[in-house]
Amino acid sequence: QVQLVESGGGLVQPGGSLRLSCATSGSIFSIYTMAWYRQAPGKQREFVAAITGRGITNYADSVKGRFTISRDNAKNTVYLQMNSLKPEDTAVYYCNLDIPTTSWTRVRYWGQGTQVTVSS
Repeated sequence: QVQLVESGGGLVQPGGSLRLSCATSGSIFSIYTMAWYRQAPGKQREFVAAITGRGITNYADSVKGRFTISRDNAKNTVYLQMNSLKPEDTAVYYCNLDIPTTSWTRVRYWGQGTQVTVSS
């Protein structure tokens, strides 16, 4: 079965940078969209960034210009480069694999999450 393992979280000061990684198992990883979501305490999980199998990216307005999502299909790994971090970015960050199963349905796989804390 598919496994997603996040790493790279930690404590950084405002304005700092952090790079998250998501190592993925799966023989057809390269053709599917990968995404990052985050969830702060007391809040719902929210979309952060996504990248298609062809490398097309999308970002939440709150992180545009600061975060960059990328993928290395040879390593079955997705990255999230986070620059100019703000305290509002503090959350658990989750890696997501989105697989369409039919024209109308899909299955989504989630990692266990990695904590990102931005504080002075």
